[in-house]
Amino acid sequence: MNAVSSLLFYALAAVFEIGGSYALWMVLRLGKSPLWLVPGAISLFVFGLILTRIELEAAGRAYAAYGGIYVTASVIWLWRVEGRTPDIWDIAGTALVLAGSLVILLGRHNSP
Repeated sequence: MNAVSSLLFYALAAVFEIGGSYALWMVLRLGKSPLWLVPGAISLFVFGLILTRIELEAAGRAYAAYGGIYVTASVIWLWRVEGRTPDIWDIAGTALVLAGSLVILLGRHNSP
């Protein structure tokens, strides 16, 4: 699997993780129906399945690289779903963690 495929899997995983987490947010913070927990739980399960498709030799490295993708997707969610424009600090922080994820994902790691 190449880096582009990994990034696509990470992006898809982020959508499912944020969607599932947001379902819980809606119930606990916005007073929505507890029925939102059902699609939320399914979404989080799908997130876990997708993340296992990343072909890195260590789960911890896959999760670490995913972190920047998750932060990026969260800021996009803030903007597109919640209607709040990211500020310079959101953008700068996203750039930093995304750069770190790319270093982890594209780096030449030692094999065990």
